[in-house]
Amino acid sequence: MSTSAQIKHKKSQAAMEFLMTYGWAILVVLAAIAALAYFGVLSPEKFLGDKCVLEPGLACISNKVEPTQITLLIAQNKGKTIIVDSISVGGCSSTFNDTMISGTDKKFVIGGSCSNGDVKERFKGEIVVGYTEKEANISKTARGNLNTNVE
Repeated sequence: MSTSAQIKHKKSQAAMEFLMTYGWAILVVLAAIAALAYFGVLSPEKFLGDKCVLEPGLACISNKVEPTQITLLIAQNKGKTIIVDSISVGGCSSTFNDTMISGTDKKFVIGGSCSNGDVKERFKGEIVVGYTEKEANISKTARGNLNTNVE
């Protein structure tokens, strides 16, 4: 081998060693991030605040999730009178017969014997509100989400 070929060979070997070293380091970092994400350490829900959202016309003003029941303060702005028939959140459900005039709010206590988890745990559930429009006598369903801590 000529000296020119030996120098090129040494340069390419150095470049390959450089890339392999950094490649393994990047692979280890990616594996560590994947493990943290898998075990929930990097879960964004832990860093987000409470979220209670319903469809337009109904608003979840306030909420409280306890181990055996859920309390929701719901405002109604649909422009018509409705009768709330039922509300379910996650595994909790209750039936009602409460009339709500547009522009008012009302407190609903759902459950009483459901299991929402232990205190300080994160709770996530779908809200389903069954209601009837009073004037038209049409039954409808409103959906939303609740994401908060158990108190």
